[in-house]
Amino acid sequence: MNPINVLRLALIAITAVYGVVWGRAMKAMKDLRFPSPFQLFVGYATNFLDTLGIGSFATTTSTYRLTRNVDDRVIPGTLNVGHTLPTTAQALIYTTLIQVDVTTLFSMIAASILGSWLGAGVVARWPKRNVQIGMGVALLVAATIFFMQQLQLFPSGGTDIGVSGVRLVVAVVVNFALGALMTLGIGLYAPCMILVSLLGMNPTVAFPIMMGSCAFLMPVGSLRFIREKSYSPRAALGLAIGGIPAVLLAAYIVKTLDLYYVRWLVIVVVIYTSISMLWSAYRSVSAGSILEPRRAGM
Repeated sequence: MNPINVLRLALIAITAVYGVVWGRAMKAMKDLRFPSPFQLFVGYATNFLDTLGIGSFATTTSTYRLTRNVDDRVIPGTLNVGHTLPTTAQALIYTTLIQVDVTTLFSMIAASILGSWLGAGVVARWPKRNVQIGMGVALLVAATIFFMQQLQLFPSGGTDIGVSGVRLVVAVVVNFALGALMTLGIGLYAPCMILVSLLGMNPTVAFPIMMGSCAFLMPVGSLRFIREKSYSPRAALGLAIGGIPAVLLAAYIVKTLDLYYVRWLVIVVVIYTSISMLWSAYRSVSAGSILEPRRAGM
């Protein structure tokens, strides 16, 4: 059997396990409501842009933060749980459309899965302030990467469809780290595309690698977020239901779109969200330091 078909079958299997676990968790919730029109729209808009290469994590985080729709502490889990099915759809589409070296693809996906499993176990138990600091810093990094991409400060890449030797080791190690960071809410797409270009691969190869990595690591990481109940079920459901039709529309009908000005808007919003996250974390420390003497005097 074609190795890519084996990969796709494995992806379907692991996503099915995630679906069963999440379905049982939602069935056990007596007060779970259907997502609001706004939550469905967030899923639709962010996954539409995600399929075209902008990424969904930074945009979704910024939307939740601006609208106060999801508590900061559970945003990482909500992103991973909710965006899993749309990302799986993307991976199934792009692994058949773009040719990529099988060894490179499989190795980088395996590394991202391991990183995600370890990262989710840590982030799911973090208190709200730690999440705010972690996501604030991660968003600043994402905004910097977006900014440098807009100014075309990164290498354009080469023609290779895979790597070997030292370059493969570098690809695996970095993708492991990116998988761990995914659980914190920093998207894998932009840094993975940069990694692929720096290693001399064709930038188009990044699409099956980054979408395949995310599609495998997100169900794995999501299982831990679901087990710890560290996510917003209603918002996550909105991302999933709204996101799947958006992926199909972007991949098969729209295909390409001039997103130059959209990217600049994303950069501005992400920077604002990052500063807002870090400021909230700072205020929580300041409030604690003010209240502490009062407690001591009681």
